[in-house]
Amino acid sequence: MERETERMTDAAAAGTTEQAAKGTTERPDGLVNVAIIGVGNIGSAHARATGSGRIAGMRLGALCDIDPRKRETLSGLYPGVPVFASAEELFAAVNAGKLSVDAVIIATPHRFHAAIGMQAVEAGLHVLSEKPADVELKKAVELARTASASGKLYGIMFNQRTDPVYARAREIIKSGELGAFKRSSWVITNWYRTQAYYDSGDWRATWNGEGGGVLLNQAPHNIDLWLWMLGMPESVLAFCHEGKYHRIDVEDEATIYAEFPGGGTGVFVTSTGEAPGLNRLEMAFENGRLIIENGVLSVLRLGVPERRFCFECQDCYALPPLSEERFSARETRDGHELILEDFASAVTNGTELLSPGSAGVNELAFSNACYLSSWTGERVILPLSDNDCRRFSSILEEKRNSEAKRNCPGKDPKDPANAAYSERWKTRW
Repeated sequence: MERETERMTDAAAAGTTEQAAKGTTERPDGLVNVAIIGVGNIGSAHARATGSGRIAGMRLGALCDIDPRKRETLSGLYPGVPVFASAEELFAAVNAGKLSVDAVIIATPHRFHAAIGMQAVEAGLHVLSEKPADVELKKAVELARTASASGKLYGIMFNQRTDPVYARAREIIKSGELGAFKRSSWVITNWYRTQAYYDSGDWRATWNGEGGGVLLNQAPHNIDLWLWMLGMPESVLAFCHEGKYHRIDVEDEATIYAEFPGGGTGVFVTSTGEAPGLNRLEMAFENGRLIIENGVLSVLRLGVPERRFCFECQDCYALPPLSEERFSARETRDGHELILEDFASAVTNGTELLSPGSAGVNELAFSNACYLSSWTGERVILPLSDNDCRRFSSILEEKRNSEAKRNCPGKDPKDPANAAYSERWKTRW
């Protein structure tokens, strides 16, 4: 891939405006018709939001799910909305001119995200994918490249980017007022899950089903925010512990050490096996520190840059003068709905996506590198090389082939008739 991930970082995000402009479409009613592929937990919540008319600029145009019982329920819930049994069937209808939609929302299991996205772009449609972008980086990169070349929008559902606390922290960092980045630590262990959660479906917490554990399922939002604020690290050394707290084959705890350009370092710790859990983010800079915890951003500013103070002050035990500001705010609406409206605006008006597909590529590059580091015991350099991508795919395939099928007594409880955006998908404080 010629280190293709390097092109999908901030430089690629800068090209999103051009891509959005290409995707601008005149619509008499101003509404983007979307097809939702995969109407499970989150897909059914998207269907309810778009089908009820709550999403400005967006209309529910079609639904697709492989489960015949769900299709029957969906036909009753959304009369007049076509329901398809497979993505192939839906795209065949689009290509034959029998279905008029502008975009798809992909909410299938992770390993189908990029493949379905490719089919959508080839059918002339814009793509909004649930996180993660896929399981394997090379597939997500190919989708991003193809969408960009074809002038179709590719977005990712990183809904926590709409949280005003994280947005404010990023604004401060990008302004440069805090100076050079030094160090960060994020302990995000309030993703607690019981064994019953993992037993609710035989696809959960498997290499063949989800494609990974806490790094691929629960923590992608946090990884994305970390990279959104601080940029992509140059290398990672990771320790992913598989089945440490649950009867599962994938990781339920991960500890990651990252080195960033310019000498900054970071530690990222996440787990689904700690109670009570913690969500505390610290970021240290030359001119101060940011702390985010319990929904509050604390901004600590030094009156004198620390490096200057260190070498100019003659007092052995002095500290630089300090001021503190606190910021807290809550989203007035669910972040998923805001991302849906942002996507609709980008399709219709050519506005820049808040959460472009390049963000999904970056997040997946980071997690793929962490898995590879943990599996091999090596420090992994970013962006990933072609050889590292091949090594990742090879080891993942070995894990898939050796994995025994899980016998799970439970079933996912979500019914399409009752789905709404729940607390489990919002920012966890």
